[in-house]
Amino acid sequence: MKYLYNLLAIALFLTFNSCSVYNFTGTGKIDAKTFQVNYFQNTAALIEPGIERTFTQALQNLIQNQTNLNLTNSGGDLVYEGEIVDYRISPITATADQRAAQNRLTISVNVRFTNKNKEADDFEKRFSFFYDYSGSQQLIGSSLTTALDVIFERITQDVFNASLAKW
Repeated sequence: MKYLYNLLAIALFLTFNSCSVYNFTGTGKIDAKTFQVNYFQNTAALIEPGIERTFTQALQNLIQNQTNLNLTNSGGDLVYEGEIVDYRISPITATADQRAAQNRLTISVNVRFTNKNKEADDFEKRFSFFYDYSGSQQLIGSSLTTALDVIFERITQDVFNASLAKW
């Protein structure tokens, strides 16, 4: 019986001890207290108004929701900055009468990440994702919002993984 209590005590110790190193988001111990996300300018050849603000806020929200870091406007331990460099709509399948049966919206974002406490983590990378939709559909209103939500959810998660989860 005493052996069982000792085993349980060791298991509990290891469980609670490991909680300080790992969490449910997959990030290890983060050597920072604050982060800042500078405004991502839209430098793409084809401009869709407002997506730079939407992306900036999506990245801020993801980091706030998945870490205990505090958002700041300046002097952050972790700094995210960059620009939207590509916004492209391309036909991907055609009908018999040479019309687009399906289109693809692709957005690419160049991200510069700086960790003031650990310069080895700094990087500059391009992240990209796409959304496919019917060729008969106009990409406006709620269909555009859905496309941006899908694309930005993937890109922001990829940025998070590259900067904090090290995936």
